[in-house]
Parts: sequence; structure tokens; C-alpha cells
Amino acid sequence: LMVNTGCNMDPHQAYLVLRGLKTLGVRVERAQANAQKIAHWLEAHPKVEWVRYIGLPSHPQHELAKAQMDGFGSMIAFEVSGGFEAGKKLMNHVGLATLAVSLGGVETLIEHPASMTHASMSREAREEAGFTDGLVRYAVGIEDVDDLIEDLEQALASVS
Repeated sequence: LMVNTGCNMDPHQAYLVLRGLKTLGVRVERAQANAQKIAHWLEAHPKVEWVRYIGLPSHPQHELAKAQMDGFGSMIAFEVSGGFEAGKKLMNHVGLATLAVSLGGVETLIEHPASMTHASMSREAREEAGFTDGLVRYAVGIEDVDDLIEDLEQALASVS
């Protein structure tokens, strides 16, 4: 049976899952609200070439998402002006977001695919797959949104 279904949870694990499910809705709402505000802020930033967040009217699938979804999630992708070095510099200057290749959770996580998850690919192969040198993935958590924006502002200030 374990081969087909996996291990059973012990009582403490079951309690933690149940406890987490009770606050899931509140956490998702907060992360989505934070992401919406941050995406609008990034879209207006002079050192950001573009922002992909389905909650923005500029996203090509925004109208479809509005019709199908209750919220827009908390995952943002954006292109930092200056390419690979600018993306790496931004990563080295964030203070609140955790550098991580696994995106999701209550804490904000950030990734620069060209120097992290897709570093083993050639530049040409990355670009063919849609991973540009300045692409940054930002999974927004539930921290104070103004603190997150301030952190991004100081990190973007380091990019020339």
C-alpha cells in the first residue's frame, strides 16, 4: 500500500496541515494584493523594461484571467535593464527576498534564471526558451508590501 500511496502522516503532521489550511485563504489574498501593488510599481520603474503579471492590464491574457480567476496569483516576472550583469547585481542587493529556485510560500523569493536555474544552458538556448539575460522571477510573499518595494528600490538603485 505504501508503494502506491506513500506514507501516512503522523498526528502532528496532520495537525500542521490542518492548521495551515485554515489560514491559506488569508495568506493567498495578502500575497496577491502585494503582488498587484509591486507589479504596478515595477511597471513604472525606469530600470525595468517589462513586467509580466497577469493582474496588469498590459498583460496579453489579462481580460481572460479576469473572466476566469478570482485573483491573479503572486508570481511576477520582469526584465531588468542591463541584461545578465544587471540581473545578477539586483540579486546580490535584495535584502528581504530570499534567493531561491523553488518559488512559493509565505516569504518572498527571488530568482535570476540566467545565473541560477538555467545557468547551464547557453545564452542562445535560454533566449530561444524565453529566458532573457535580465529576467527576474519574483514570488511575492505576505511581508509588508512597502518594505518589499523599498527593498526592490534599493536593489534596483545598484543597477547601472
